[in-house]
Amino acid sequence: MFLRHVFRCVAALALTLCSSMPVPGLLQAQSGVLRLPALHLGDVYRALDSANPRIAAAGALARAAHARIAPARRPPDPQLQLGLVNRSLPGFGLSDPLGMNQLQLMQMIPFPGKLGLGGRVASARADAERARAADVSWDVRTRGAMAFYELYQVDQSLLVAEETLRILQDLGTIARTMYGVGEGRQADVLRAQVEIARMTEDIMRMRSERVSAAARLNALLVLDPSAPVGSPIRPAFPDTLPPLDSLVAEAERNRPMVQAAVAEVRAAEVGERLARREIWPDFQVGVEYGQRPMDGGTDRMVSLMVGLNLPIFAGSRQFAMRREAAAMRQMAAADLDAMQSETRGRVAELYASAERARRLGELYQGTILPQAHTTVAAALAAYRVGGVDFMTLLDDQMTVNEYRQDLFSLEAQRGQALAELEMLLSRPLFNPEDAALASGGTQ
Repeated sequence: MFLRHVFRCVAALALTLCSSMPVPGLLQAQSGVLRLPALHLGDVYRALDSANPRIAAAGALARAAHARIAPARRPPDPQLQLGLVNRSLPGFGLSDPLGMNQLQLMQMIPFPGKLGLGGRVASARADAERARAADVSWDVRTRGAMAFYELYQVDQSLLVAEETLRILQDLGTIARTMYGVGEGRQADVLRAQVEIARMTEDIMRMRSERVSAAARLNALLVLDPSAPVGSPIRPAFPDTLPPLDSLVAEAERNRPMVQAAVAEVRAAEVGERLARREIWPDFQVGVEYGQRPMDGGTDRMVSLMVGLNLPIFAGSRQFAMRREAAAMRQMAAADLDAMQSETRGRVAELYASAERARRLGELYQGTILPQAHTTVAAALAAYRVGGVDFMTLLDDQMTVNEYRQDLFSLEAQRGQALAELEMLLSRPLFNPEDAALASGGTQ
């Protein structure tokens, strides 16, 4: 009995020391993320803004659309023609009496209002491209945040798994020792070995997941997939969010894709007005100067010309353009309605997801984890006096570590929901530079 009591005290002391250890920082982790520098979400955002080619391409497309505004407001270039009229062959001399040299200048003048409407169409489409460029920037930022929080969850889960593995190895040693002196059961030794093997497998899987998550983040940053990625530091999330109805209204106003759809509707409406004016003819005005040598001097002549185009194919051209413009306006209006509806639904979905993760996280930190730790402490006390068996103590400790991993998963889910919500609102909801207190201690 004395020997059994000694072994139980040693086991309880070892498990107490392992269970009371705070979650170590990644710089002290005995894993594949050893000695990596801290990575803040703000660092990721700045790197994405400066390096991601999608953002650069979208910005260039917006500038190209803006450059089309001025040409759309200008009439066609004038035409200058030089004519050598009525030349005789083979000498190419002036034929008498009609031979002359001519200089002609022609200018097409669109029907009044067409140039102004064309400029407004180009301006509205440039506004749409600027909004799309902003959406691309927010989308890349959101993708970076998704990879950041995925990496955060994997790293923190790795820490918990490695700490759990050390506890299991200590318990396995104790179980084998007690079984060797006849004070334990073989089933305890086998169960400890199974749990150690399972935890080792989980660690190998998590390390592979970290490589994949780091590669995704490196791809967004235009880095080599194997480039080392620091250990993410979770930012401090906002304590509360504005009411859902205010978020929905804000997203409907400020989401870049909604603004782009509004600009496309404006462009389509102006384009329909422009198509209705296509039936009206454009004018051409010109001046022509001619001269021919004459006996005793030079004969000079000037001509003035005015012309217009005749819409003789209006049924299959101008009226078809009207039908096309009307259809484009209807399509743009439908796209706007669909975008607004999708935005309202997505904001509500993300709001619910973020609030769910927040409430569950508070429940885990304030109730579930403290109760689980209390259960382990009670099991330790009972194990010292033989009140519970090894299996019960092992299960209680594994439950604590599973809850801790669930908490990190909830934190990552909350961060991802907030990141996408920021994209829909087109504004940040918190400072990505502020580091939060990690679960179980400071980071």
